[in-house]
Amino acid sequence: MRTILTVLIALILHTPVSAQVERVWLTHRSNDPSSLVVSWMTTSPGDSVVRFWTAGGDRQEVRIAGHRTLHHVEIPLTERDTVYHYSVRTGEQESSTGTFKAYPTDVLRVAVVANWQSRPDLSALLKDDPHLLLTAGDHISSIWQYGEPGDKECVAAYAALVDAYPELFRSIPFMPAQGNHDREIRPRGDGPPEKPVYDIDATAFRRFFELPDEEWKWRFDVPDFQVRFIALDFHHISDHGTTWQSCHDFDEESEQFQWYRKLMEERPPGFVVTLYNERNASIRNQAGGQWHQLFRKGTACITGFGYYGERAELDGLLYFDTSLQGRGDQYPDPHSKVLHGEDNYLLLTFDRDDETMTVEMKALDGRVLDRR
Repeated sequence: MRTILTVLIALILHTPVSAQVERVWLTHRSNDPSSLVVSWMTTSPGDSVVRFWTAGGDRQEVRIAGHRTLHHVEIPLTERDTVYHYSVRTGEQESSTGTFKAYPTDVLRVAVVANWQSRPDLSALLKDDPHLLLTAGDHISSIWQYGEPGDKECVAAYAALVDAYPELFRSIPFMPAQGNHDREIRPRGDGPPEKPVYDIDATAFRRFFELPDEEWKWRFDVPDFQVRFIALDFHHISDHGTTWQSCHDFDEESEQFQWYRKLMEERPPGFVVTLYNERNASIRNQAGGQWHQLFRKGTACITGFGYYGERAELDGLLYFDTSLQGRGDQYPDPHSKVLHGEDNYLLLTFDRDDETMTVEMKALDGRVLDRR
């Protein structure tokens, strides 16, 4: 009723109706923390303006002209160990002030989640106060449930995810890796149908989230803590070559294999954490076992393949499986060391002085299930 009344008053007064800021979320488009992308949606098209500042600092503004309802504005991050304040504006409508933490210089906290479809309570994760939130796939049930089957552009499912956790998304930079559900544009059915079920190009995902590189795969470095995060595109690899295929090629001649190999061969000193959404034991054996040999050049691999929590170790490499829905069927890794049937997430803590990385598997009530 208020919306109708607002439109009627505007028509009477011959004034334009202001665009309504509906949701705000933060990501990185750069390969390091030198900048941040502030994104939001509005009910009416307009320009894109972000104002931001730190306590005692000058107010800055980045503006993009034009008319759009899906807004992405990149702002520079030059401060450390402080809190940024910001607001977004389109037309005459401005959001309330939000905040996010600048990256630290002593201890970096990074949370990792997967299988977000059940929308659980993440109070314990927020209490951990992470500087960055990563994922290992499957944030939504499907794209087609929120629009017309086959529509690759529909971002409504991702908008609903942000709406479920408004304070989280407007205060913690978010960098997701994909699962098959994140690009499901048609019902899967009992057998491979005539038309593709998944949008391999991940059009809606890439349209909604601003991420580095090709976005369906990406690299993000935090040089102060000598850590590199890499997202790869693995899920349902057994469906490759059918209309159920959901991810990009992964053989030794594929784009992502060549890209990952170069990254690992030229990697800087420190930690490397690789994210994806396939069973660890399955993907490491692909390309004649070459994936595992490349993974070994890093520190840990994290997947959201199963509905459980697991830590496995092979040839000095840590393989983790994490899930916000952790009470499902279990498919243990042959090299499993720890296996939990509880809803869980991972908390990665990097201590700059000690040059250490600690991985905790935590239940959603905050209990530590495993620490390595």
